[in-house]
Amino acid sequence: MTWSDDAFEERLNGADLYFEVTGPEDAETPPIIYLHGGPGYNSYSFRALFGERLEHRRVIYLDQRGSGRSGPLEDTEQGDAALDLDTLVADVEALRDHLDLGPIIPLGHGFGALVALEYARRHPQTTARVVVVNPWVHFPELALTLLAEASARRKVTLNDPADDLRANTPEGDYPAVGNARVEAAFELLNGRDLLNAMQFKDAPSRMHLEFADAGGQLAGGGEVQEALVYQGMWEFEYTPFLQEVGRPIFVIAGAHDRTSYPEQVGWLADLADADVTVLDAGHYPWIDDEEAFAEALEEALTR
Repeated sequence: MTWSDDAFEERLNGADLYFEVTGPEDAETPPIIYLHGGPGYNSYSFRALFGERLEHRRVIYLDQRGSGRSGPLEDTEQGDAALDLDTLVADVEALRDHLDLGPIIPLGHGFGALVALEYARRHPQTTARVVVVNPWVHFPELALTLLAEASARRKVTLNDPADDLRANTPEGDYPAVGNARVEAAFELLNGRDLLNAMQFKDAPSRMHLEFADAGGQLAGGGEVQEALVYQGMWEFEYTPFLQEVGRPIFVIAGAHDRTSYPEQVGWLADLADADVTVLDAGHYPWIDDEEAFAEALEEALTR
């Protein structure tokens, strides 16, 4: 058995992509490509906190373009104005081809689930199965969830701007409902505070992740978020494409992650016939219950 544990930065698909390759080359199951969330986060904390549980598998930890230890968007051939889902998916395929891999298992978390699902839809022949953790697939609905939570925490009536926006948008123009909802939510409550309140089961879980992030000494991600918002991220509804994925989909959800469960997870269960496992956890289930998450992930990778 040959083992490797190497870090690389390669120019792939016009971007400087950082990735780590771990585990045995002759692993019995297809290699995993881990796709972090954020958008604009990194793969460091997942490997630091859970990587030992995956040492028997071939795993590639990718920092997506513009994120973590990968090069900045301004240094890519496409530039920050071209960052979109198509580009992120093309990066994954460029990485798979560069490593000369056969079928892979994209493992996507949060926003990264969107990249994993779209990769499988576009490349079914090189996708063994898809595993997503606390996925985001319907961003206008996610924006409404954020607004409802912010309103409840501020003890004000939920005022969804969608109807007024649609009524006042000229015919032929697209009403940016998702963006308006997010702006309204963040006017009521700081975005970071709102997401922390919705994603973490308790304060110790949040502190655990923050401690891991501090160890990685990685910051930023703002330019990736800005670029995707500019491309209309908050208006994106992936739900019409879920029935086209055509590969087995396994979902691991945290019951305490109100950004994903139950609404976002429900779309995958209803439209993609996804296999759903719900844990007593938040957005980062490997922090809240490592053993339960390891068991659920093993099931999703092998069943």
